[in-house]
Amino acid sequence: MPSLAFSIRLIFVRFQLVPDNTLRIEVHDADSEKPALRPASVSSETGRGLLLVEELATQWGCCPRKGGIGKFVWCHVSPEAAAA
Repeated sequence: MPSLAFSIRLIFVRFQLVPDNTLRIEVHDADSEKPALRPASVSSETGRGLLLVEELATQWGCCPRKGGIGKFVWCHVSPEAAAA
């Protein structure tokens, strides 16, 4: 299982290819507020990230980080879902 991770300031991003060829992406941060889908206007420059995750991922979720500080949001992206 190859895994690649990047850490910048308080954000940690992890990519992992799991055995069924699904890519698991995790974004860790120090904010404990859970993400929520929200409407974005045509002219809005923010607020579409979770919408993209919802549309492209086969599943996603949010969990508290170990140690009690912050959370991580994860998603699974598979080649089968991308082809559909």
